[in-house]
Amino acid sequence: MKMIMRILAVVAAVAMLAPAAMAADQLQIEGSTTVGPIADAFVNAFQKKYPDVKFTVKKTGSGDGAAALIDGRCDIAAMSRFMKDGEFKKAVDKGITPVAHAIAMDGVCVVVHPSNPVSALTTEQIRSIYKGEIKNWKQVGGADMPIVVISRDTSSGTYETFHKLAMKKEKMGGGTEYVNSNPQAHKRVSTTKGAVAYVGLGFLDEKVKGLKVDGIMASKQTVASGKYPISRPLFLFTNGYPKLGSMVFEFCTYHLTEDGQELIGQKGFVPVTNY
Repeated sequence: MKMIMRILAVVAAVAMLAPAAMAADQLQIEGSTTVGPIADAFVNAFQKKYPDVKFTVKKTGSGDGAAALIDGRCDIAAMSRFMKDGEFKKAVDKGITPVAHAIAMDGVCVVVHPSNPVSALTTEQIRSIYKGEIKNWKQVGGADMPIVVISRDTSSGTYETFHKLAMKKEKMGGGTEYVNSNPQAHKRVSTTKGAVAYVGLGFLDEKVKGLKVDGIMASKQTVASGKYPISRPLFLFTNGYPKLGSMVFEFCTYHLTEDGQELIGQKGFVPVTNY
């Protein structure tokens, strides 16, 4: 992780400066539903400091955030994954220079209904469930109850992380139900006894039960230490390194302040200073 941070720092330092996509009296953030709570918290703090600036946060997925930045429709793309090679190419072809700002760490948590007696799964079992090979909870030590498999949609950064780290890029089964956001996945599990889904660390609460994965429970501590097996950084992407002193610069560096770090922690994620 330290190496990744050094690489990102170098990229940011050498990226060419670019003007903000939006006017100075407004700031448009678009993208990840995982990063959404952090963006909302930052906006709430900034609105008190800059009451004359219009802040907008649109949460439709990391892929949409990348597309919006490439098309010049937002100032900041919130993403729960790194930009793909194809997205970088499209950006460069349009004269956009994506620069990543890693603002926090997150764990992709496998969750079930609180009444489900299953408390732990291996990544192999999770993969078999999502491939449709394990169809009943009794096959993994639970009740005799069909498994309702819930996944994020394929444009989601959370999906990308889960698909890579948990699924080993294997195809999900035909019975998988896809939802558009972390809140939708959370609600589906909280209201469906046989459901299983995966959400960002900041979406764990008493309405869903997080499972141990390979014997490790997702928490700020296990994510920060790298022990939890399905962990990833969260990003804000900008077109070039923001002009020093600009609103975009202040927003994208707010995670380095004590107030920003406190807000990230309050939302259930791991500030960059904690790992």
